[in-house]
Amino acid sequence: MNLLAILISAMLINNIVLMQFLGLCSFFGVSTKMKSVVGMGLAVIVVIFLAAAITFPLYKYVLVELNIQYIDTIAFILVIASLVQLTELVIKRISKSLYKALGVYLPLIATNCAVLGVALKNIAVPQTYPEALTYALGSGLGFAFIIITFTAIRLRLDSANVPKALKGMPIALVTAGLMALAFMGLTGLI
Repeated sequence: MNLLAILISAMLINNIVLMQFLGLCSFFGVSTKMKSVVGMGLAVIVVIFLAAAITFPLYKYVLVELNIQYIDTIAFILVIASLVQLTELVIKRISKSLYKALGVYLPLIATNCAVLGVALKNIAVPQTYPEALTYALGSGLGFAFIIITFTAIRLRLDSANVPKALKGMPIALVTAGLMALAFMGLTGLI
């Protein structure tokens, strides 16, 4: 039951995009085409989960044992960059159209602070390995859910009668703010 609470909390209540404001570059940059967003969401889920699966034991069993915890951020960035390169190669091999649609945003997953933020939070909070993996999975699913939902709203707004001064990024920022307020209402449920 604890793992389910962690999963739901990471997905909805403590969402990395709307509550922690991590990963906003790709959130706003990719959210113009649904196909790109679904691919980005899946890629972020995979990278966050694999990064947590590697960085948690790396920290606990290597960095702590060697008393070099202070290089955790550098070590995590190296792991994340390697995983992103691997993900990029797989996407390029499987779907060239998705690879082209994601463009510059795919390599930006390596510098996506959401991925690093999840890895760092996993070591900052005392938890077990399954709890860390569940938090990572929930964070990735939450990122994908929010970016897909945001894109659906943004695509509707493109065809709506929006005042000229609010068209484009201004209405996107207002929408993201309203989504954050709505999800803030879930605080305290778990």
